Amino acid sequence: MDMDAIFFAMPMSSSWTVVDFILLFLMWFVMMIAMMTASVAPLILIFVMVNRKKKQEQNPFVPTGYLICGYFLIWGCFSLLATLLQWLLQKLSLLNTEMVTTNKILGGIVLIAAGLYQFSSLKRRCLNYCLNPINFIHNNWKEGKRGAFQMGIENGVYCLVCCWVLMILLFISGIMNLLWIALIALFVLIEKNFPNAKWISYIAGVALTVYGTIVLFKSYL
Repeated sequence: MDMDAIFFAMPMSSSWTVVDFILLFLMWFVMMIAMMTASVAPLILIFVMVNRKKKQEQNPFVPTGYLICGYFLIWGCFSLLATLLQWLLQKLSLLNTEMVTTNKILGGIVLIAAGLYQFSSLKRRCLNYCLNPINFIHNNWKEGKRGAFQMGIENGVYCLVCCWVLMILLFISGIMNLLWIALIALFVLIEKNFPNAKWISYIAGVALTVYGTIVLFKSYL
């Protein structure tokens, strides 16, 4: 992505046009695709292998694109909500020209929420589906193109519930901050594909909670 070109195309006030909104949505959607493709790759590869075996058994072949489209439909919905949130923050003057939140209290709350969410049972349940793509395929297999599309949606929902708070951190670090985008994408990749990486998730939760507490404390000084 040409981030400089996108940056200069960003509306710096709350007076967005329809074109502004579409461009911002596309920016978020492309960013989500770039960040999540690597982490969903194991599921896609397993689906390809199972589908190839079914084809050898004379069963109808289902293109993998249906699974991928279902998965990224969910992230497209998230991108729409993120775009609306960005517009709201700019309208309330809570987002500066570098697309970073200007309110330290809000930033601290988001950081603490992201840290605590790492320990939540909902996060762990959804992460288990992501950590076991073989089990997901076995337990949620649906025949046909429509079935593959539905499987993609189901896995996308689990993935979104698992990772959405981490994506909201971009409003704290900077939506256009390539380093944070890369770090979050790498963290999601490790968290979703390495079963023994639970301690990394917990360490990240502690770090975010502590950092958020420091930000909140400083905001009152």
